[in-house]
Amino acid sequence: MKFHFFHLMPYPDLPDDFRERYHGVWVDLPAAELFDPMTGHQAYNDYLDELEFADQVGFDGICVNEHHQNAYGLMPSPNLMMAALARRTTRSKLIVMGDSVALYNPPTRVAEETAMLDVLSGGRLVAGFPVGTPMDTVYCYGETPATLRDKYREGVQLVLRAWQATEPFAFNGRYTQLRYVNIWPRPMQKPHPPVWIPGGGSVETWDWCADHNFLYAYLSYFGYLRARRVMEGFWEAVERRNLEPNPYRAGFLQFVGVADNDAEAERLYARHALYFYNRCLHLYPGFTSPPGYTSLATIRQGIEGQIKLAADRNKELQDLTWPQILERGYVVAGSPDSVVQQLTEMEETLRVGHLMVLLHFGDMPRDTVFYNTRRFAEEVAPRLRPMWSEWRDEWWPATETPSPSGRGRG
Repeated sequence: MKFHFFHLMPYPDLPDDFRERYHGVWVDLPAAELFDPMTGHQAYNDYLDELEFADQVGFDGICVNEHHQNAYGLMPSPNLMMAALARRTTRSKLIVMGDSVALYNPPTRVAEETAMLDVLSGGRLVAGFPVGTPMDTVYCYGETPATLRDKYREGVQLVLRAWQATEPFAFNGRYTQLRYVNIWPRPMQKPHPPVWIPGGGSVETWDWCADHNFLYAYLSYFGYLRARRVMEGFWEAVERRNLEPNPYRAGFLQFVGVADNDAEAERLYARHALYFYNRCLHLYPGFTSPPGYTSLATIRQGIEGQIKLAADRNKELQDLTWPQILERGYVVAGSPDSVVQQLTEMEETLRVGHLMVLLHFGDMPRDTVFYNTRRFAEEVAPRLRPMWSEWRDEWWPATETPSPSGRGRG
């Protein structure tokens, strides 16, 4: 197995009466009223420290993502974060989860910036291409929901071709027309960096990944117990194409808290998990399901995406308790033995070779994150790592990272 430290970078200072005063955490939350630049300055530096620490204690990858106009995640540009981390980390792969390709005009901007990151990091980049939440794509960036997925897929194909082309070419797509495509620099990895597709439960994403040999990463707020149906759908798509059921073609996101025992886990992590579910996941239903965003195939399957599910459960999340969080598997927490047992069950159920863990959640302070991260790296990961060792990971950077003169932490 491989383990990746995923960071959402939430705003850590939302008021206690946040839910009563504001109808949601995304799109139109008044930044001038709530965002304090000094709080943001401290948060960004703490969050980068936490990601660098994950590299130091042996995580295979460190992950960031892209969201806009919200307090759920202060990362409108994941590539800026990875540029900072490329110089301050040496071991972990840099997993951009990812660039919302349909929001870039032209998408070659994504090809250029990710190629820069791959070269800067010595071939450590993993490129993630999400469709993007309806809040980010439709309401913040004004994309048309009915054509969003077509525009996204065309953009991904353009990025892949731009990475691999041996000479300049013209591109005449429905959404992008370019006379000259000739990106500089070119990525270090050949034919291109691994491509991961973050998903929240859309049926067509399973087929998209299986058809193009992309990794499918299910990013869930609600734990592995609810994820079984989604992952079964993905593995059925793989089986229909007579592809190998290689666990490394799939990834999953899970909240985790490691402690001496259940009582310490509650003391350390409960209030921060509640901050996340009560405030960071306070979503206005009017922004979560615009007509045309959800495909007919997904509607017919009766699968709710993570964003819509969170919005529909708004009142339930407001009243959520720590025992309920544990019982439902939203957060896996407890002693190392307990966490290993639960994650082993998750692995056997979902069959994923890449586990992305949220060891920071909500307003968790830096020292607590370091404690959680170290304990996971030293007492949990080594016991799970042998799983799936009989399989070869084809969705992972294969290059050895060079050590150019003058590189380091200064």
